[in-house]
Amino acid sequence: MLSPGQKAPSITLLDQDGNKVALSSFAGRPVLVYFYPKADTPGCTQQSCGLRDIAKKIGDVAIVGISPDAVAKQKKFADKYDLPFPLLADTEHVVAERYGVWKEKSMYGRKYMGIERSAFLVDAKGKLQEVWYKISPKDTPANLLKAIGK
Repeated sequence: MLSPGQKAPSITLLDQDGNKVALSSFAGRPVLVYFYPKADTPGCTQQSCGLRDIAKKIGDVAIVGISPDAVAKQKKFADKYDLPFPLLADTEHVVAERYGVWKEKSMYGRKYMGIERSAFLVDAKGKLQEVWYKISPKDTPANLLKAIGK
């Protein structure tokens, strides 16, 4: 598991428009990287729309969402809810593994691998400022606002 003060693992994935997005492209400004299990499901919609709703209140803090969904599904999700930030397709869960959020999960007695909803605030120098594993959808925007003093 990652902790504050560590260098944030690198990210280079395609966004909902098929553009390559790298964490390093946000150098010089803070960025919230949040992981969600599946686009357009109730919890992921609540989390993403909550972040959309505070986007104008967070100054120069960038927001980047990541899930194992394909580019086309990310595009549909972003368009449906007018999400103004990149949603990255981690279909091979490479980045999720780097961040320690690709976990064994269980539902109705069935075990499977998937994303553990988590968020990471990366500072302007690329270091982890805050780390929230197992975060609830509604707490993601609230925790971000608190961490940046808003």
